[in-house]
Amino acid sequence: MRATKNYIYLASRSSRRRELLKQIGVKHSVLLMRETASRAIDIDETPLPDESPADYVYRITRAKAEAGWSRLKQRNLPLLPVLAADTIVALDGCIYGKPKDTAHAEKMLKELSGRTHQVLTAIALASQGNIKHRLSVTTVRFRDIGKREIQACVANGEVFDKAGAYAIQGLAAAFIVEIFGSYSGVMGLPLFETSQLLEESGIEIFH
Repeated sequence: MRATKNYIYLASRSSRRRELLKQIGVKHSVLLMRETASRAIDIDETPLPDESPADYVYRITRAKAEAGWSRLKQRNLPLLPVLAADTIVALDGCIYGKPKDTAHAEKMLKELSGRTHQVLTAIALASQGNIKHRLSVTTVRFRDIGKREIQACVANGEVFDKAGAYAIQGLAAAFIVEIFGSYSGVMGLPLFETSQLLEESGIEIFH
């Protein structure tokens, strides 16, 4: 990777986030936080007692950005900005991350059925000596979802790496009555906030 002021690292394996960065012309490389599955996790994503969804997603995203910046120095890579992101679903103040298994995914979707929830995506950009943040909060309302629909959605397999056990660009799109906020934020990278953060840091988009 060549060192240029308009190049960043993305501290995420998410193909959706890569596609969204490409959509706005941001040149980037993925910064892998673990080379092998046997390595210990980099970030403990367990919520703290009484931690609000916003505080949680800010904390995790900052930790990811800090870990990414440290990894650059450990590997003697060019010290270019590191973009990190984290997405959660919140219902009645409870944090919904990625489901642990099939039963957990079905439970999440059942609880979201016929309800209005929030999707929070925080982004953080780590560069020389500082970390800048943004937060996107989107309100999503689901129609009532039948048991067979939930089972079909889970059987599709797309739910297991998604907060709240659904992908807005997947089968669950049929459940959404209305959305107020950022579609790309629900996908995992809010492009408005990301563009603001990058431009404030001197990184050109549409480049």
